[in-house]
Amino acid sequence: MPSAATPRFTLDRATARRFLVLRHLLTPPRALPAEPESVLTVMARLGSLQFDPLDIAGRNHDLVLAARIAGYQRAWTDAYLYQTRAFYETYNKGLSLVPTAELPWYRVTWDLHQVSHDTTTFVEHADLVEELLGRIRRDGPLSSTDVEPRAAIEWYWRPTNQVRAILEALAEAGVLGLARREGNRRIYDLAERLFPAALLDERHDLDDQRRHKLRSRYQANGLLGSGGQAEIWLGLGKATEWHLRRQELIETGAIVPVEIEGLKGVRFMVAEDRPFLEQAGREIGAGLPPGGAAPGVAFLAPLDPLVWDRDLLRRLWDFDYIWEVYVPAAKRRWGYYVLPLLYGDRFVGRIEPRADRRAKTLRLVDLWWEDGFDPIVADGFVEAFTAALVAHARFVGATRIVWPRTARHRALGERVRARLGPAWKLPAR
Repeated sequence: MPSAATPRFTLDRATARRFLVLRHLLTPPRALPAEPESVLTVMARLGSLQFDPLDIAGRNHDLVLAARIAGYQRAWTDAYLYQTRAFYETYNKGLSLVPTAELPWYRVTWDLHQVSHDTTTFVEHADLVEELLGRIRRDGPLSSTDVEPRAAIEWYWRPTNQVRAILEALAEAGVLGLARREGNRRIYDLAERLFPAALLDERHDLDDQRRHKLRSRYQANGLLGSGGQAEIWLGLGKATEWHLRRQELIETGAIVPVEIEGLKGVRFMVAEDRPFLEQAGREIGAGLPPGGAAPGVAFLAPLDPLVWDRDLLRRLWDFDYIWEVYVPAAKRRWGYYVLPLLYGDRFVGRIEPRADRRAKTLRLVDLWWEDGFDPIVADGFVEAFTAALVAHARFVGATRIVWPRTARHRALGERVRARLGPAWKLPAR
């Protein structure tokens, strides 16, 4: 626990909510300029972006960026990943995009997989390992579909083609890296061709790497505590180990204890976020809206760092969010790929958008509002929601928006339709 000499802050819930949306670059949403450099701004603030291949309304990391950057284009991030290689994919909280400059601090994942595969996978499939590496050395980047499939082997959750499995294992061990993705097709090359030799040669102590990874979780979310869902702390070793690392971060001042009135337990923010805490206090005290601007609406990604800690959402916002994409349809409370709706510094509902890129159509499957929130009477909401809807349609390349057919959404649909120009006119029911 923090010592008596450790600085700490005590916040009311309103200030804590305001602090989080300020430091998450959501006051208002899409306020960063429409340029590739804004992707770097978001990465610098959040530290890592979780990757998920599902592309229902946009890939997870693209949704995170689209909520913060005006006119965001997914090609901007792909260029940082596969051309300039300012970012790369590795395992942090799940598969994530992180700055390549921090590779030496994240290579613990490679090293641990190397040790594991060296005594299992790489021994059992030595001939295929040598064949694949030989082909990549000789012919360049390679995908599993470029090689005749071999018999399936048991691989993590299901039997998998040997070629695909061994390429994945070599990438997990840092022998290979992603040259690029073509859709969800992964194209591999030798790590030594993708990253500077000096970066690959740089080594740091295992404890230092895990301390860096732990700090990255606090940086991404903004107010994590010492518990919560297990997936928040994946890849940090045993709980006793990362609790020790957290104490070291406190003692060095890298993270600062924060108590929130009415919430049990201590939470922590990274030291660099103190100005946002002070800004939140000033705004709340002066009765100003978030960021001093008219509240905007954001469609947040299901794995947006702001919503990582579901318990914090319930306790701080009274917002119960579950990503039900892996929940059987009959057991879903809301829907398949449902996104939280943020308005100013309030979570006001959920939206389930589907992008049909071939038809250039954004279809809204459904909308759900929190108890006590009326989108029609909430001051400024219709305008803000319409702006968010148009921004999302442009992000997915849609020229047509299909509104839910449900009668309960008719009144809002009529108001949104009235605000859209001819190119965005909602089709009549």
